[in-house]
Amino acid sequence: MVSDETMMFKIGVEENRAEKVIKTAYQAMSEKGYNPVHQLVGYLLSGDPAYITSHLDARSQIRKVERDELLEELVRTYLEHLRAKN
Repeated sequence: MVSDETMMFKIGVEENRAEKVIKTAYQAMSEKGYNPVHQLVGYLLSGDPAYITSHLDARSQIRKVERDELLEELVRTYLEHLRAKN
């Protein structure tokens, strides 16, 4: 029997990979003197890993996470921040 209800699938509580990768990329780009916001936007829009420094292995790590996962993490965190302000 097929249900018309949307099902949710979650696998336990695992470390948020996208959050960790974004933090590493932010730290690496800051240390190298880049603007992390501009660099992340460039990467997310184009998919070109050259926007991310290889310092701290950030480029290699960010390529292991799908861009939509990174965007989801950024939007989720932003919305949580907005909710906390109210």
